[in-house]
Amino acid sequence: MKNKFILLDRDGVINVEKSYLYKIDEFEYETGVLEGLKILRDLGYKFAIITNQAGIARGYYSEDDYFKLQNFIEKDLLKNGIKIEKTYFCPHHPDGIGKYKLDCEYRKPNTGNFLKAIKEFNIDVEKSYMIGDRVTDLIPADKLGFKTVLVETGYGLKNIEKLKENDLKSEICKNILGFAKKLRNK
Repeated sequence: MKNKFILLDRDGVINVEKSYLYKIDEFEYETGVLEGLKILRDLGYKFAIITNQAGIARGYYSEDDYFKLQNFIEKDLLKNGIKIEKTYFCPHHPDGIGKYKLDCEYRKPNTGNFLKAIKEFNIDVEKSYMIGDRVTDLIPADKLGFKTVLVETGYGLKNIEKLKENDLKSEICKNILGFAKKLRNK
């Protein structure tokens, strides 16, 4: 049986956008995240995170720093009744340094991490969504048949105009909670 999923970008969607966040003590949820994810969970959705982490590529923090924060987030969400099935991340960037300087198939807007998630969790893309705050979060999802949602948190407001430029027919919602309520009421 195929699974319906909500794929989530992390920074600016789950947590407040803070340039190159990696410290646990600087982490804070966006408004309505916990309530919204609980509604989506109760509607039968599973969750995965797909995130670019250019801060690693640029040398601002290490992969270990990233994993410490990511583990903290996943454990905290679980304490709140929300299970993240898996987090997919890309530490690369074309302007990165050392081994991280590359534009790989897993860096959004490329589809690599989406294809891994679809295969690993047998995702029904037609019944699933990608929630992001940038068009680069939504382009690969749209390409693969997911419905897409642009939240106005993080860089969302700055990306609304870019939806048209990229021919994306994404739903626009204030935040995850706004989307969850809209979906529940359908």
